[in-house]
Amino acid sequence: MMWFVLSVGLSYLVSPSFAKPRPDVLFVAIDDMNDWISLLDPESPIRTPNLERLAKRGTLFKRAYCASPACNPSRVATLTGLRPTSTGVYGNKSNWRKVLPGRKTIMQQFRAAGYEVKGAGKIFHHHLDGAFHDDASFDEFQPMAPQNMPEDKLNGAPQYGSPNTDWGEWPSEETDTIDFKTADYCIEVLQGDRSEEPLFLACGIFKPHSPFFAPAIYHEPYRGMDLPERNPDDWNDLPSGADDLMNSKRWFWTGMMEVEDQSSGSYQRFIEAYAACCAFADAQLGRVLDALDASPRGKETIVVLWSDHGFHLGEKDHIEKFALWEKANRIPMIVVAPGVTTPGSVCNAPVDLTALYPTLLELAGLPEDSRADGDSLVPQLKNPDHERPSPALMTYGRGNHAVRTKRWRYIRYADGTEELYDHELDPEEWTNVASAPEHVAVLKEHRQWLFMVEADPVADLKRKPKIKSK
Repeated sequence: MMWFVLSVGLSYLVSPSFAKPRPDVLFVAIDDMNDWISLLDPESPIRTPNLERLAKRGTLFKRAYCASPACNPSRVATLTGLRPTSTGVYGNKSNWRKVLPGRKTIMQQFRAAGYEVKGAGKIFHHHLDGAFHDDASFDEFQPMAPQNMPEDKLNGAPQYGSPNTDWGEWPSEETDTIDFKTADYCIEVLQGDRSEEPLFLACGIFKPHSPFFAPAIYHEPYRGMDLPERNPDDWNDLPSGADDLMNSKRWFWTGMMEVEDQSSGSYQRFIEAYAACCAFADAQLGRVLDALDASPRGKETIVVLWSDHGFHLGEKDHIEKFALWEKANRIPMIVVAPGVTTPGSVCNAPVDLTALYPTLLELAGLPEDSRADGDSLVPQLKNPDHERPSPALMTYGRGNHAVRTKRWRYIRYADGTEELYDHELDPEEWTNVASAPEHVAVLKEHRQWLFMVEADPVADLKRKPKIKSK
């Protein structure tokens, strides 16, 4: 659930015969931010000026997707370069390091190459108070600050028992937030004295992850904002596989409707609070970018920004992630690579987050990792129209997968049932056309990609073979 910004400025590693420039890396993650933002939807009321500012410097990937619509499996796939089907890490409680004891994270790759690696905030999933953090990935790390919680729930909804299911204006001082402190750490690193070693700096911004708390100033612009579009018959054409996967998630939406019945306007305030948290996260990104721009290496910085997955706000009668539909999987992603990317360029090819691991290695001039499941984005950074070797692939839970091509979203569940959505005609995914006879060829074309995500985890983690897209 989050976005990352990768920044690379030039420093020098000295060998006996020559000085070779090596890029610094700033890796910033923003958690749970979906595609209903002005970066990806100019008509969205949720304004993200700092993301747009960043996109003007490099390449915006307009069809970027997570590897899995849940925090832990998405982050593990991104940071190790291995899909859930290669690792067996399908859920938020899977101890990824236990099943991948020898796999180098992207940070470890850079440490091994002589980088000083620092970080702060939410990089790995923070289940069990940071139990999934990986000390071997950092020379220095500042954990997320404790969540500053109000004494009583702000939304007045005790049946939403978890403190995370709360929203409203909190705290009064921006400096008391988790993300302000994370940004402060990263600003200090960027402004501080530097060693001769190149730097990899990871900055994990927690918002807009729940609880949807942000200081009052961020709520003001969103009073009375429009709600997401919904279709009351949206679940009527879902197959049995979707019912099996999603029925346990229905309480997110039904619970919200119970709150709405008891306190009219609660759903509106929930949406407004999410928007406020997006604006707050964008502001923290802006603070880090300001410090980067003021640093001696700012002009040479490579930036990669992404979220770990999307988020439903009531679309398809669903709240949260944990689904294979578009809204839970589409993310913002930007890459700025001076000398490689063209400022203001846009890539429309579907890509998923497993591409970042090989991309970072290639941009930094580090050796290729042949076991990585994704393909580098460098060809698209040089030419946004360059064809990708495969579409975007997503997995949630064992046996449930989605394939995203430019026009279509195809989903196949563990019981073999399917969904198919035509995004040219149905961007809201209201009509499942998998049973339409005229789409037999489309289904066949998309099924061919499932071989890349259907295998059980393999002990040697060897890369699966690939075919070229037609």
